[in-house]
Amino acid sequence: MTTNADAIVRDWFDSVWNKGREEAIDRLMAPGAKVHGLSGPKGDPIIGPEAFKPFFRMFKLAMSDLRVDVVRTVVQGEMAVAHCRVHGRHAGDSLGAPATQNVVEFGGMAMLRIGNGQIVEGWNCFDFLSMYQQLGWVKNPPIPGA
Repeated sequence: MTTNADAIVRDWFDSVWNKGREEAIDRLMAPGAKVHGLSGPKGDPIIGPEAFKPFFRMFKLAMSDLRVDVVRTVVQGEMAVAHCRVHGRHAGDSLGAPATQNVVEFGGMAMLRIGNGQIVEGWNCFDFLSMYQQLGWVKNPPIPGA
C-alpha cells in the first residue's frame, strides 16, 4: 500500500469518483476519517467510510458522466491539497430535484490529511453555487452596470 500523499489523493479522485468504485472508499479512507464541507445543514462532518458512502451514491446517481480532474496538487508532509475541475450531466433525481439533463462544470479544492496510507481528514471547498446556477436552481446575480 502506498503512503505517498500525492498518489493517495490522485487515487481517491480517480478510483472513487471517475471510476465509481465504491469499494475504493474503504481502501482509501480510514475508519474514523472526518470529512468536512460535504455535510448536512448542521455543518457536522461526515465520519468514516460508511457515513460517506450515501453522499457518494447520491452524487453519482445525480451526475452521469461524472469526472473529477485533478489539475494540480501541493503536498507538504502528511497534507495534500488537490485543485480539481468537476464535469458531469445532471441525469438523476437524487439531489432532491428532477434531473435537468444540464451539463455542469465547476471547480473546487480538497485538502486532505493522510495517515498510514489512508485519508484521515479532509476539508472540501467546491463551487456548488456555480453548479446550482448551471442547473437553473439559482439565478445568476445581475451584473452591475450591465
